[in-house]
Order: sequence, then C-alpha cells, then structure tokens
Amino acid sequence: MPTRDDLRNVAIVAHVDHGKTTLVDAMLWQSGAFRANQDVAERVMDSMDLEREKGITILAKNTAVRHSGVKINIIDTPGHADFGGEVERGLTMVDGVLLLVDASEGPLPQTRFVLRKALEAHLPVILVINKVDRPDARIKEVVDEVYELFLDLDADEHQIEFPILYANARAGWASLDPVEHGADLEPLFEALFRHIPPPSYDDDHPLQALVTNLDASPYVGRLALCRVLHGTIRRGQTVAWCRVDGEIEQVKITELYVTEVLERVEADEVGPGEIMAIAGLPDVTIGETLADAGDPRPLPIPHIDEPSLSMTIGINTSPVAGKDGSKLTARLVKNRLDAEVVGNVSIRVGPTERPDTWEVQGRGELQLAILVETMRREGFELTVGKPQVVTRLVDGKLCEPVERLSIDIPEDYLGVVTQLLALRKGRLEHMVNHGTGWVRQEYLVPARALIGFHTEFLTETRGTGILHHVFERYEPWHGDLRTRPTGSLVADRRGQSSSYALINLQDRGTMFIGPGTEVYEGMIVGENPRAEDMDVNPAKEKKATNIRSSTAEQTEGLIPHRQLSLEQALEFLREDECLEVTPNHIRLRKANLSALERGRRKKNAAAVGP
Repeated sequence: MPTRDDLRNVAIVAHVDHGKTTLVDAMLWQSGAFRANQDVAERVMDSMDLEREKGITILAKNTAVRHSGVKINIIDTPGHADFGGEVERGLTMVDGVLLLVDASEGPLPQTRFVLRKALEAHLPVILVINKVDRPDARIKEVVDEVYELFLDLDADEHQIEFPILYANARAGWASLDPVEHGADLEPLFEALFRHIPPPSYDDDHPLQALVTNLDASPYVGRLALCRVLHGTIRRGQTVAWCRVDGEIEQVKITELYVTEVLERVEADEVGPGEIMAIAGLPDVTIGETLADAGDPRPLPIPHIDEPSLSMTIGINTSPVAGKDGSKLTARLVKNRLDAEVVGNVSIRVGPTERPDTWEVQGRGELQLAILVETMRREGFELTVGKPQVVTRLVDGKLCEPVERLSIDIPEDYLGVVTQLLALRKGRLEHMVNHGTGWVRQEYLVPARALIGFHTEFLTETRGTGILHHVFERYEPWHGDLRTRPTGSLVADRRGQSSSYALINLQDRGTMFIGPGTEVYEGMIVGENPRAEDMDVNPAKEKKATNIRSSTAEQTEGLIPHRQLSLEQALEFLREDECLEVTPNHIRLRKANLSALERGRRKKNAAAVGP
C-alpha cells in the first residue's frame, strides 16, 4: 500500500507528571515553531484554566511540528486514569506512541493502562526514559521494569523490540546513551522517523474519515476533528455523514482546517493520514464516519471502556439557593450535562427518581470533580451526591470494580498504611524496597474502599506518601467495608456563625466554617471525632449584661477552620450527605435538612433492624 512519507502521527502517553507536556514544549521550540524572543507560556499545551491551576493535562490536544521536511502531528494525552477516555480516543488518530517513563518512579498504574491500550491497537512503541538528571534516577532498573511490564501485558516479539532513548525534557535533550548527555532532541526526531510508520492508504478506496474529537468555534460552530484514513476531502465537497444510529445523510463541508504548531489554518483539501477539523455538521458526535457520497462505507465505532464511578448531580435545593449563580433551573443543568456527553466519550448521564437530579457516571472522582468545578465556574448552582461505584451482574453474581493501587511511602509509615488498606480489604500484590528509605507497594483494592482514602492516607503519612490507582477488573462484591470513622457537626438553625459559638464548638471537633458565615439547618459545619452526628448552634451570640464578668480579661483564640477543596469535600461525604456547589461557595449538608425528620428516620430504621 502507498504511504505518506511526509507525515507522521504520534501520541505521547505516560503516567501523570512524567513530562509529556514539557517534552512537547521542547519539540515545538526545537522545530522552529516559535521566534527566539517570543513570549510563550510554560506547558503551552495545557490551555485550560483548570489544567494550569492543577498542573495536569485534562483534555487530549494535538499540535503539529515540521522537522526535516516531515510534518509530525503530536497528540498530548492526559496522565490521570480518570481521563483514560481521552487516551483511548487519541490512540485512534495515530500510527505509533512515545511512552514516557520517569527515571526514578518507573512504570506506574497509568503507564500500564496506556501501554495496554497501545499494544491492543498494535501500535509501535518508542520508550523515552525521562528526567535522567534526577539524583535518585535508577535508569537500568526502570528499563528492566518496563520490559517486565511488556511481558506482563503479553506483548508479541515485534512489540517488545522497542528503541530506548534517555531524555531530559525540561533541558530539551535526548540521547541513545544512558550516561552521555545529548545536545538537543535530534535523536528523538530520528527515532520517530525510523520507527513510527508513515500513514498508509489505498488509492482505490473511497473517502473514509473517523470523527475522534469535537471542538467549537464562535464563528463556524461545532468542529469535528477527524483522521482521514483513505481518499481526499475538499472544502465545499458533499460527503456522506454516517451517523451512530445507522442513518446516512448528505452534508456539505463548509470549512476545512489543519493544525500548524498551535493554530488551525484553513486548507482547500486534505489527503489521507492527515488530522483535520471540519465545520458544517452541527450535530456530529464522536465515533461517526465521513465517507464518499457515492459509496459510503461506515467505520466501526471505537470501543471505550465503561465508567466505574457515579454520583448524582441536580439543582441546588438549599435554603440559600439562587444567591450566587446565574444558572439555576433543571433545564439548564440537563442541557449542560447532555452537552458534556457529546464531547466526553467516557461520561454517561441517566435519569433518577427525581426529575431535577441525574446520575452521572465517569472513570473516577477526579474526572467527576473536574466536571462539577467546570460547571460552577460557568455559573451553575448544584447539589452533588456522594460518589458510588457502578456495579454489574456477571454470571448472576453482583460484581464491583477493583482498582490497582500503587503507593510510595517512607519506610516509617509501612505499618500504618498496611493497616489502613487491610481495613479496606486491599490485597498486597507486590512490594519492593529500593534501599533509599522508600517502599513501593501494589495492592488490588475495591474501588469504593478508595473513596475518601486519599485524605486519610496523606494524614497518616504526614503528607509524604504518593498514591496512584487505575481500574483493573470487576470482582464479586467484597461485602461491607469500613466507612468514615467520624461523624458530622450539623447546624440546627439558620443564622450567621459567631466567634463566641465557634470558640465553644472547636473543642468538639474540627470546624469547616469561620465567623460571619451564613448557615442553615442541616448544613455541616464541622467534623465530630466520634462516629455519630451532633446538632450544634454555630450562630449562638454572647449574652450582653451590665454585670462585669470575672473572666473578662481572659482571651481565647479561635483555631483557623479547615477549608475543604471540592475533591476533599466529595471524599468527606457519607451516604446521607451531599454537597452544595455554587460559583462562590462549597457547602457540606445533610440530604435531609430537617433534624426532626432525620431523627424520625433513624428511629424507624433502628426499629426495623438490620
């Protein structure tokens, strides 16, 4: 079959924070994409506000560089397992992958996930050992661990013969020798040209282009990002739009774009193997095919792994609803969730018993938290439920998702972390001591046991522990698990919190609010060290009298309250609690606000028995 030797399509995949976006930066600079004096932001591919704030990649994005007369389309993919759908989608657009592995940390759970997807797609792999300048780098051991990972994932003999490069992406060099430092990324570009095959196509095959991503333009509306497999597509051409439901519709391509560096530039025609963006299809969705109008041949829809976690999202039902946001109605919330499903292949939205609440399923807590954070920044007010695992029936047995958990901890905390995971029914699979005072452990743990684990893990390891987890498989239900051992301090009336009340309450537990905060009945204002909930009055004022107090000269300090991020607040929730999210506030509350009604239900549940 003929090939496009002037083109390469490659995805950069790795675990989070192993240097993918930094490497793309260096490739852009060294290919002459920017002027020498041009002011370019660090990690230029992380363009979303949330990506810059959190220092992670959330959406897969493509750029293009030219080197030695060859155009290289580069897909920068997320490193978090929660955004695995972006990785799977990105791999459908490319002919090979650059696998980045940290020279000290080695392969981690997301490395396993992205590599498994690449091997299943039979894509050639170039291994790049990044951050070789780290003082704790262990290059030889990491290379051996990668080989073990390939064998563990049943790679065939062609896939396991991969080239290895050693790089420092921040300094912008790569080398074929683990000892010698390189001068630039030329060895990496040469390896790309040698080992990543150019796109192949069939001259006699009619047009076929697969829609792999969506974007929007304020001028031309929805854009469909496609990989052209066969044939040529031109601006103004009429093509067959093969929809997911099987319908075939004749449509006209109004605009056609290709990527050059970070910009989309207009093109008159695009040939096979190229990645393009088209306008003119207002309702196009991911997985659909653009084909020849006279001979439409739909491509198979790419399979995306199923979600493993769900939570409910609905309108804000608290007594202070409507004070912060501009988008409050159920119709607006539903339209926004439907729009998210169109562009995010790993999200599912379904109905619940309530007409103003929906069940949203995703890959993990972080992915769902990012969705909620994005919506609150757009002006929505929401009520968010506790994250739950998505169960399924396998051979008549109830099964739940199990995660592969990898943790790095100082030796001193080995006992306490092992005890924490034993309570959560974690099974130790692998443990290695690198001799540097740090221990790495790998566990298989039920996914629901990890909800709320991160905060407790960081507390027990004094903030030094590092953990990552990725979906492994479904296993039979593991039975009851230990939940949060603490209770909640719940406000019993509406008002404004006072310093006087909070000073008296801070001995009862950890406070989540400061003085002058508006509270209402059923709002959670703190954490009770004991397992049961406690109704408290944070709005109590000091009685003013004309009698001098004998303790008037004594001063008491108010301990600063604990401010929860959105992810921490979601982890804190119990079954009967939910989260009120507005553009300016995150409030924990009981699902049932009335203390009387909560007491009545508890009494009835105790009478019925287990």
